[in-house]
Order: sequence, then structure tokens, then C-alpha cells
Amino acid sequence: MSSANPDTPRPPAGRAGMKKELPERFRDYRHVWVFIELERGQVHPVSFELLGEGRKLADKLGVQLAGVVLGPPEEATQNAVAEAFAYGADLVYFIDAPLLADYRNEPFTKAMTDLVDTYKPEILLLGATTLGRDLAGSVATTLLTGLTADCTELDVDADGSLAATRPTFGGSLLCTIYTLNYRPQMATVRPRVMPMPQRADRGIGRVITHKLSLVEHEIVTKVLGFLPDSQSGTANLAYADVVVAGGLGLGGAENLQLVKSLARAIGAEFGCSRPLVQKGWMPADRQIGQTGKTIRPKLYIAAGISGAIQHRVGVEAADLIVAINTDPNAPIFDFAHLGIVTDAVRFLPALTEAFTRRLSPHSRDKLAS
Repeated sequence: MSSANPDTPRPPAGRAGMKKELPERFRDYRHVWVFIELERGQVHPVSFELLGEGRKLADKLGVQLAGVVLGPPEEATQNAVAEAFAYGADLVYFIDAPLLADYRNEPFTKAMTDLVDTYKPEILLLGATTLGRDLAGSVATTLLTGLTADCTELDVDADGSLAATRPTFGGSLLCTIYTLNYRPQMATVRPRVMPMPQRADRGIGRVITHKLSLVEHEIVTKVLGFLPDSQSGTANLAYADVVVAGGLGLGGAENLQLVKSLARAIGAEFGCSRPLVQKGWMPADRQIGQTGKTIRPKLYIAAGISGAIQHRVGVEAADLIVAINTDPNAPIFDFAHLGIVTDAVRFLPALTEAFTRRLSPHSRDKLAS
């Protein structure tokens, strides 16, 4: 068995070693696009969050930031165009057609791929919502390009390539993914991962209108009706100002009542880490973390949660993280702003009692301000 000659040239490692000459057909792809998700007349807030992040990327690349609005010929669609400019878009690509009144994969994929093929964006960002995930996968497959899903961070490197970071290997690692030799470079980002930018009334800017080259009989799926979700008590974790969550450190499902009692006392939402959902102790809509909800509260109280990477990526944008855990070496103490080393089962009732005594209903409402 022979050893390698240390003087033998080796191929370059890392991203630089994978970089090839961008094919000629992709060299005129420029600008950053954000899909403005419009459903039932409402723009999803993740679209505005992505415009804020897209602004940073566009400025680094020295290109324009564009919003993409697809919808029916209604006032709500026009309002979405105006809101795209209010949140920082330089221009808007716009298709309005009756076929886009309700989300269906075929017409939306056709509309988006036609726009991409015609106007050639370098980067295309979508929200990792139910709608956005479905559309992004179809668009990337149709365009034969790469898609990085559920990103927690976006950047561009010195060569102008999109660096999309996401958790991998079950959330135990973070990896940065590049689409080096194809365009557009696509990524989806979950709601609340990126901060909400400031809104500013800027007026309507440049709007590029495109026609949808599709007719109803070419579409397989049909919308027969719309049934809104009538479930009561649905979690609103992503946009809550205060969140209290429990983990395996609570010891048993019965102790989750301690989390709920504290949340009730301070006017907060309550949630949990992934293992509790896996055990059936809480429903999936209460899960916080990579495979659950990403949150950006002003206050997050984590009781008995170890703080593995898949949980960390869902909570680290909180303004104030208070961790309660018996293990002083728990990973959550690496990123919590305030750590309390104690048994959460004993500590939570005392904390709830203290808040109940001191907080009037009015002051509970102002806790998050």
C-alpha cells in the first residue's frame, strides 16, 4: 500500500472546488425576485419578511429587487402590488387572470416559469408555507434548477452566488447550499425566520404586466368550493409576542398544565419541543423548532427544553430567551439570554403565582410592549 505524494497537486476543496464556468445561457440572469403570496385576498406576512431579506441580497449584488404578484383581476391583487413597493420592491412583475383566483399548482407554476423564462432572475425566494412549498418544488422541477428549502439564513458570497443555510441531518447540523451552475437560484424561507422590514408609503413604481398563456380546460384540478378552518384554539405561535414552552424535562404530560397556567397568567401562547409531539403529549401545531413553528417573540420562556439545534433555529430570533433546566450544561444555555438552573416542575408554579399577584389584566396586555 503506497501513501500519497505530499507534493502531488490536489483539487481545490470546498465550494471553490465545485465552481464551474456558468453556462452561457445563464449569464444574463440578474436581479432578486420575491414571490408575493396572496391567498383569499390577503398577503402572507412572510412575503414582506422576504422582501426585507431580498433587499439586502440585491444591494450586495448591485441589482434590483422585484416582487412577483400572481392573482385574480381584483382590488386585493392591486393592493398586493402596492404593498410590495411599500416593503422595498424596486419593480413588480404582475399577472392577473381569473385562473389565479384560487391557488392551483398548474396555473401558478405556468405563470411563474413563464416569467422566469422571459425576464431571467438570478435569485427567486418564496415563503416556506403550504402554498409556497408546493409552488417552489414545481417551479424548480420545471426549470431544472436547484431549490434549498426551509432556509434559516441567506447571503451572497464574493462570487455573487446565493449561500442558503438550513438545518440538516435531522437538525443536528447547519449546512450552506449553493446552486452554482444553474439559474435561478431558489430558496424557501419559513415565516418569522427573517425580521419584518419597516413599511414606507412609496407609491406605485414600475410594474411589468405579463399575460398568462393558459386556459381553463388545460388545467386538471378544479376548485369546487372553499371550506375555512373552523377549528377553535388554533395556535398562533409564529406571531405571538410572548411564548412559554415545555420539553421532556417536565417529566410527564400532566406537567404541561404548568406551562399552560403560566402562559394564561401572562397572556402568552404555549408550545413545546418536538419530543413532546412525538410522544403525543401535545398537538403538532404547538411544536416549536425546525420541523414545527419558527417564532420571534419579545419573550420566550423555555421550561425543561435541552435546546438541540433543531429547536434553536426556531427560537433564536426571540428578543429575550429565558431557559429553565436542571442541567447547567444543557445546550439551551449557550444561546439563552437568561438561564435558571432549577427544576421547572417546582419553579413554574412559583413563577405563575408571582405573575398572577403582580399583573393586573391591563398590565398583562402590556407585557410584550
